[in-house]
Amino acid sequence: MSEAGNPAIEFHFDFISPFGFFASLRIDDLAARHGLQADWRSMLVGVSILKVMGMKAIPATPLKGDYVRREAERYCRRHGISLAREFVSPPSNPLVAGRTFHWTRRHHPDKAKDVARALFSAYWLEGRDIAELSLALDIAQACGLDRQALAAAHESGEAADLLRAAVDASLAKGVFGSPYFIVPEAVSINRPCKGTGEPFFGVDKMELMEEWIAARGW
Repeated sequence: MSEAGNPAIEFHFDFISPFGFFASLRIDDLAARHGLQADWRSMLVGVSILKVMGMKAIPATPLKGDYVRREAERYCRRHGISLAREFVSPPSNPLVAGRTFHWTRRHHPDKAKDVARALFSAYWLEGRDIAELSLALDIAQACGLDRQALAAAHESGEAADLLRAAVDASLAKGVFGSPYFIVPEAVSINRPCKGTGEPFFGVDKMELMEEWIAARGW
């Protein structure tokens, strides 16, 4: 999803993460300011947090859940974002959205961000249920993709396999939450990252990440 020879910031996100949505509104502009691309990759916090880390979902975590909701509401007020979805609402199942995105990313990489943005918008700005396959197919078709080909990929399990591989790859890189960014090693010339890139977690780390990129690391 990045141009050949042009370093890219990896942007890992879950569609049901409000902070992943917030980051999606800013990451491409941030990358462009420094001559970089943003490589979008969806993951599943249900796997990283619940299964791998053995922790409760943040909204269900005492004390922290209340704080995070307040932080998200504060972020919305600061940036003028109006959401149709309540933070206290049970989350949708993100599997259909993730599978749709990674199928698009594999077969139509030039359309992947369009699909991701439309799925984010449907969920957070319109309050729709992204667990519904019909919604994902409608979005893909509106983005210029072959509806029947995508439906077949869901039916055959190809889309599920692509998401599973992406989640496994994200875990291998240490990705545990949304949003999670990895700045490429080539950018951080002042501090070699030993082939791993430099990780930053959370939308509140985007300013720090931009300082890191501008300084070429420290």
